[in-house]
Amino acid sequence: MKKAEKQPISATAEANDKELKYEEAFAELQEIVRKMEGDEPDLDRMSELLKRAQQLIKLCKDKLTKTDEEIRKILADS
Repeated sequence: MKKAEKQPISATAEANDKELKYEEAFAELQEIVRKMEGDEPDLDRMSELLKRAQQLIKLCKDKLTKTDEEIRKILADS
């Protein structure tokens, strides 16, 4: 495992989530899955990765829900 991968997930990363695009969040989720499947992180790192994955899943779900609502509104107004 690379040394940079052992660093804890920072509050800065969480604060920047609002600016994170869906595609970027999804790509980060895919990277987390790859790390968990291939690198076999230690228990502490696994916990950090799972917490981050939960944050990203919520962000993606929220963005999809918001987009769905916007589309429905547009279609209803047509």
